[in-house]
Amino acid sequence: MQPRNSRPNSAALRGAVDLAAVKAAGEAAQKAEQARAERARQAAAAEAAGVAPDRPAYELVIDVTEDTFESEVVQRSTEVPVVIDFWAEWCGPCKQLSPILERLADEYAGRIVLAKIDVEANQLLAQQFGIQGIPAVMAVVAGQLVPLFQGAESEANVRKVLDQLILVAEQRFGVVGGSAVPGAAGGSAPVVPEDPALAAAHEALDRGDLGGAVQAYRNVLADQPGNTEARLGLAQAELLHRVEALDPQAVRAAAAADPKDVEAQLQAADLDLVGGHVEDAFGRLVDTVGRTFGEDRDTARLRLLELFEVIGPEDPRVTAARTALARVLF
Repeated sequence: MQPRNSRPNSAALRGAVDLAAVKAAGEAAQKAEQARAERARQAAAAEAAGVAPDRPAYELVIDVTEDTFESEVVQRSTEVPVVIDFWAEWCGPCKQLSPILERLADEYAGRIVLAKIDVEANQLLAQQFGIQGIPAVMAVVAGQLVPLFQGAESEANVRKVLDQLILVAEQRFGVVGGSAVPGAAGGSAPVVPEDPALAAAHEALDRGDLGGAVQAYRNVLADQPGNTEARLGLAQAELLHRVEALDPQAVRAAAAADPKDVEAQLQAADLDLVGGHVEDAFGRLVDTVGRTFGEDRDTARLRLLELFEVIGPEDPRVTAARTALARVLF
């Protein structure tokens, strides 16, 4: 573990973040795609046989209010991931995104529930979730908040996000919505050749060419916006690139002198993470979210979500920090 006040060097940076997390994300994405393909195959087979697919006994798309949030979202999230769509009648992008979410909720046939919250009619909920722009999409899994994305997204990108969410929920519960996730367990996955552009990005990151790695991952994402492995690799490369030129002693002095100095807290959290002090990094940013408002709060929250990506969604430290973040947001 690196001392807190030492300046990171290139050799230390290469091993500071476990690159296995990048590979793990790629494997998760592959499983998600296999699950999606299996669902499509089963639906096609059922249609060809004239058999209606199994449907859950509960509604897949529900309107939620402040009075029903506890029962419809929090309690239900112990059985199935609940995706929350924050929207309003006057919001144009909401009218583009909501039909996509509703269509996918129906297609996923009980693996998720879509909860729609009108921010105009439920302003307290919007405030508790820190909603500053709509559409905004979050999820609750086992009572824990999982921020997903903000703004309108393509159906392909939304599908990838939901596939990842389902994998997380399946690993926690074993089943999702009463149905095992196809492809999540058993059998051997087919070997998929690695994308040469992605392999080049990994190699640049591994040898400490951080600028080159950042650009290489961005190039992959320009062609494949939903590539989870590239997104995680970019988050790691950007983190290492940010801390490379920092003076740790000066950063920590500034952060200690003024807890409301958001930029100093962001830099100190980056140094914490690279130095292996993961809980300290998360705790620092959760505290910053709790003591700030408006743009500063959103900046700290988004950086925390970026650091979650670096460590990986399955890490128990990420799970604990998500719970802490939910407490300060609510």
